[in-house]
Amino acid sequence: MRVVAIDQGTSSTRALVLDETGKGQIVCTREHRQIYPQAGWVEHDPEELLAHVTDCLEAAGPVDAVGIDNQGESCLAWDSETGRAISPVIVWQDRRTENFIEQLKSDGAQELTMARAGLPPDPYFSASKLKWIMDNVSAARDLSARGRLYLGTTDAFFIHRLTGVFATDITTASRTSLLNLETGQWDPDLCDLFKVPVEALPEIRPTMGDFGAIRLAGRAAPVRASVVDQQAALYGHGCRRAGDAKITFGTGAFALAVTGNRIVRAPDKGLLPTIGWQAAGEKPVYALDGGVYCASSALNWAKSLGLFARFDEINRFDSAPAITRNLVFVPALTGLGCPFWDGSAAGLWIGMSLDTSPKDMVQAILEGIALRTAQVIDAMDDLVSIGDGISIDGGMSRNRYFCQFLADVLQRRIHVPSSGEQTALGTAMMAMGPDCSLPAETQQGASYVPKAEYDGVRERFADATGRARNWHNTTRLS
Repeated sequence: MRVVAIDQGTSSTRALVLDETGKGQIVCTREHRQIYPQAGWVEHDPEELLAHVTDCLEAAGPVDAVGIDNQGESCLAWDSETGRAISPVIVWQDRRTENFIEQLKSDGAQELTMARAGLPPDPYFSASKLKWIMDNVSAARDLSARGRLYLGTTDAFFIHRLTGVFATDITTASRTSLLNLETGQWDPDLCDLFKVPVEALPEIRPTMGDFGAIRLAGRAAPVRASVVDQQAALYGHGCRRAGDAKITFGTGAFALAVTGNRIVRAPDKGLLPTIGWQAAGEKPVYALDGGVYCASSALNWAKSLGLFARFDEINRFDSAPAITRNLVFVPALTGLGCPFWDGSAAGLWIGMSLDTSPKDMVQAILEGIALRTAQVIDAMDDLVSIGDGISIDGGMSRNRYFCQFLADVLQRRIHVPSSGEQTALGTAMMAMGPDCSLPAETQQGASYVPKAEYDGVRERFADATGRARNWHNTTRLS
């Protein structure tokens, strides 16, 4: 069997072909534009994304099945008859709905969203973005009145345009704040809260199931899997049992831990229940989610400032950890996610002096990302016993200093699979079906074991994090 996984992420679209031998190969990569219309807004061009998905599918050649993973919360609106997008893709990072979200919180809506969706009111999730489209895109209201409006996450748009099927999967639906976790269906009260017409939303299907077929290389290739990218990575890391955890270090850092058949709710810790995956005819497998908004994006920002020129420059440092020298960086450049959920927090360097060098500052960034991640894992471990080892992937997993520092602060073994393509691999495995075994190469790779304990480091970082919080809510000088 030969399958292709389309990994449609925040910055690029990639195609991985996997065959029955377990060998995976990237056959196409396309980067797309990041559009910033104004402060706090992040958009993608839906037609550009779809064109790149099509390029990747065509590069794969003849396949027996297709799997597609998506960005999760990013969403848009389109015409059900023509398939034409009538809005940009509003990306998960976008914060344009903050005022509305604050009003919801003031009105006490958090009790409903937490009880039904397991999610707090936050601009991160799709629901408020879809409301913004209904409020601000006149074509959406017009199409809704005519019964021709489709609203959804990017996966539903791609699948509809490619196969004619209007559907999403249950993991993606769980990231909208419109899904009832208990029933696995759209919740009428949540849809009413966000003023999202439920009739415009896609059908919810199991992650591994039937999403129609795409014509490739002269024959129909069934789409057998659709999934959020982070859940795909969880599957690709081989996490199957309760307590198995992975962290993907991409634009942000996303930790997921399997909780099995149990929905774990921990609003006091800022951790969110979500759905890991669902095979057709089976009950969902649940997971616990915790995110750090800025990971590699913070490093890329530092590089754009000229703090370093090449990534191989920052694999090692001659000095002791920056935080042990009182230099700390809190990577809150777009706010703080779990366990704080503070959109008003700001990025912070503290402890700089006249002899602080650019390399010191970059070292502090790497450490800050690791320490923010440790805050998330600590919160998870209180609820689900996380194993002694954690598997990680993403661009930052190639940085040796970062991986060793992460192992040290977590006091756990860190495993970095050699393939480095866990998201696409998980999507491909899902497309092969729930009985697909984990390729041997996934078990291979680098391991980092704790080599040091740094007294007081966690407390020092918690102090700095507290100083970064609520910054944008403070009174500005005129």
